[in-house]
Amino acid sequence: GHVYSNMVDLVVHSLKDLPTSLPPGFTIGAVLQRENPHDAVVLHPKNAGLTLDGLPEKSVIGTSSLRRAAQLKKRFPQLEFENIRGNLNTRLRKLDEKDDYAAIILAAAGLKRMGWETRISQVLGPEDCMYAVGQGALAIEVRARDRDILEMVSILHHPDTVLRCIAERAFLKQLEGGCSVPVAVYTEMKNSVLYLTGAVYSLDGSDCLKETMQTNIELDNKVPESAEENVHVGITANNISQTALDAAERLGVVLAKILLSKGAKDILTTARQLNDAR
Repeated sequence: GHVYSNMVDLVVHSLKDLPTSLPPGFTIGAVLQRENPHDAVVLHPKNAGLTLDGLPEKSVIGTSSLRRAAQLKKRFPQLEFENIRGNLNTRLRKLDEKDDYAAIILAAAGLKRMGWETRISQVLGPEDCMYAVGQGALAIEVRARDRDILEMVSILHHPDTVLRCIAERAFLKQLEGGCSVPVAVYTEMKNSVLYLTGAVYSLDGSDCLKETMQTNIELDNKVPESAEENVHVGITANNISQTALDAAERLGVVLAKILLSKGAKDILTTARQLNDAR
């Protein structure tokens, strides 16, 4: 919660958990170099050495994410997907100590940060499962008016990560998707070109709209006229080319508009209603 006692000057979050519009007076002052953004398969010890493809039919896979479930149901129709709740420790314990799940799906980044990288049996590439907006990146939230703190943390910005995450967040914001709908992305920066793939899914993965777009990123030295107004989907990066930040944001917006023109709204609305009814 945002309490206005000014006792805390910066808060570290997983960028994935931060809304595309922050409460008034707050901004993301740094986005750190991204850890592996992909999802990972953690197998029950009895299935050691297998991949999702090799698991027996009707094996139960635990995941709390509609985005993961939608994509994996489509990709692995022979498997069953069930909800699993709790933090990382709890989920790993539920996997290991019971026989309910053959495997669970977690973010590779979280497993690495907790020192459990050895539990990763398989990292899912974009052809299996695209990731969540901002996944794998840490963000530092500050008060927008604290210019000195903003400047201090800004050296932690990782330019490629910032541009990729701005494109991803702009895509999600334009779709008006929240955490509770199956929206997935994949981004790459190659030779000054930013690539964004975005997709929306029905809950069972049968309906899918997916497109890829790219934009050239010109890292010029154009700095903002006024530092105040220079926020891109909640992120302030005064030390990165504004032309580049604008291009990244525009890429996300345009890609979302293309999916919306093809019917993304209906897919998301249905997914939301079905999920609320569960």
